[in-house]
Amino acid sequence: MKHSGLIAMTLSLFMMTGCVTHKKYNRLQADYNASQVALAESRSNAKSLESLLEQARQNNAELKRNYNDLQNTLAQSIATNQSGNVNISKLVDQINQSNDYIKRLVAAKSKSDSLLMVLSTNLTRSLDTDELKDVNVKVLKGVVYISLADNMLFKSGSYEISQDAMDILGKIAKIIKDYKNYSVLVEGNTDNVPIHRTNIRNNWDLSTLRASSVVQVLQNTFDVDASRLTAGGRGEYNPIASNNTPEGRQLNRRTQIIITPSLDQFMDLIDKAPDSGSK
Repeated sequence: MKHSGLIAMTLSLFMMTGCVTHKKYNRLQADYNASQVALAESRSNAKSLESLLEQARQNNAELKRNYNDLQNTLAQSIATNQSGNVNISKLVDQINQSNDYIKRLVAAKSKSDSLLMVLSTNLTRSLDTDELKDVNVKVLKGVVYISLADNMLFKSGSYEISQDAMDILGKIAKIIKDYKNYSVLVEGNTDNVPIHRTNIRNNWDLSTLRASSVVQVLQNTFDVDASRLTAGGRGEYNPIASNNTPEGRQLNRRTQIIITPSLDQFMDLIDKAPDSGSK
């Protein structure tokens, strides 16, 4: 602005004094016009630069925000990944502990099953052919069942053990004593024919008395530890055959000696089971 005013004043003075030629005037006029255009362009350029600078500032601020967002995202990702790694590690440890625990259980059960099979085999081998007709030995679900025929053990309607049964009970007692860690349940069973005795009320009484008689022979005659023995009666309510035929009733009249492994080792394992709860 100062330059354009100065040029205009100079032109006026030259015009007033008449000392300037027309050619010089035109040149001065052209210079003036050029200066005005240059000034306008410089102003325009200045505004453009200000605009560009402001845009650059905005872009820089946006970049900073994006950078901060990326930093936060990265930090969260690292934290999540580390937490995930910790959880996976804990899960792997729990799986390994569970696998070890299952292996111990399987090993304990396999050992118990093997011993029961040996017990069953030894018992069967100890009996002669005639004795095996009245004794049935089998292993089911980790338990040895020795089923003794009623007519071999007792007289009809009686709970007194016959002398013929003593040899068989003696052989069974010997096997039982060899396996000291096994529990022994003696279970009496009858058919559904009502009993008529003055000292026996019903089949519940008869089955329980017969089981008790076998237990006392094992204890008193063959020195089986009484703490390992249990006597129980199931009356007519655990049949293995139909009571509609004489053959079926004869099968149902039986006494079972049930040998089971001690649960202590399994209970100890259960107490040591790994905690599967998440914390």
